[in-house]
Formats: sequence, structure tokens, C-alpha cells
Amino acid sequence: MPKYQFQAEVRPQYLPDQSTPDSGVYSFAYTITVTNTGEVAAQLISRHWVICDASGRVEEVKGLGVVGQQPLLRPGEAFQYTSGCSLRTASGSMHGSYFCVAADGEQFTCPVDLFVLEAVSAHDPDQPLAGRVLH
Repeated sequence: MPKYQFQAEVRPQYLPDQSTPDSGVYSFAYTITVTNTGEVAAQLISRHWVICDASGRVEEVKGLGVVGQQPLLRPGEAFQYTSGCSLRTASGSMHGSYFCVAADGEQFTCPVDLFVLEAVSAHDPDQPLAGRVLH
């Protein structure tokens, strides 16, 4: 087991009640569980997100903590939060990382793997609002 390691698990969700597709606003929430899978207590200090929409528009977001907090996690502890973003297209993706500092001063990064944001029909959650192109 690595001495310094956080793991992030993401669950994205489309928010039709907060979206106005006719105006090009598609709102999403994502719930992230960050778990200290290492051997040393550590604190999540900052975040860095890369948000991409289907038209190729890219936005980078950097900031301290998550939802106003900088959680300190002992080995095995987890912190869960929900945040959100809006896209101008019905689908897109996000990925990023957390900058963390362990109790002994060691700095490390926790990657957040790419996850898909996809607007779905309010009447049929299995039906995406945007057509899919598979390559």
C-alpha cells in the first residue's frame, strides 16, 4: 500500500430542473468520495478541474479546497461532497486532480480520472439528449 494516496470516486448526474437546453444551458451535479487509501493522515488542499464540452470548449478551474473545506483524512477515512457545473452542450467530460499534504509534510497529488457528463431525457433516463458518435 502506498504511504501517500487518496482515491476519488465520482458519480455524475444531469439536472434537468436546472437546465434550459433551448438556451444552451445543461446543468450537472457530481458527487465525489475522496478516501485516504494511504498510510499517513493527509489534507486535501486544492483542486484543479478541466471541463470540456462537446464543441471542444475547455475550461480550467483551480481553487482552494472543495465546497469551502480542506478535509483532513486519517488512513481509511473518506469525505464526500456534491458540487456542479454547467455546459453549453448536452454532453462533455471532466477530469482533474487534488493537491494534498500529508501530516509529515509530504506533498502529493490525487488524480481524478475522466468522467462523462451527459444530459438525458427527463422522460427516459436511458436516452441521451445528444446523438452519440462512436469512433
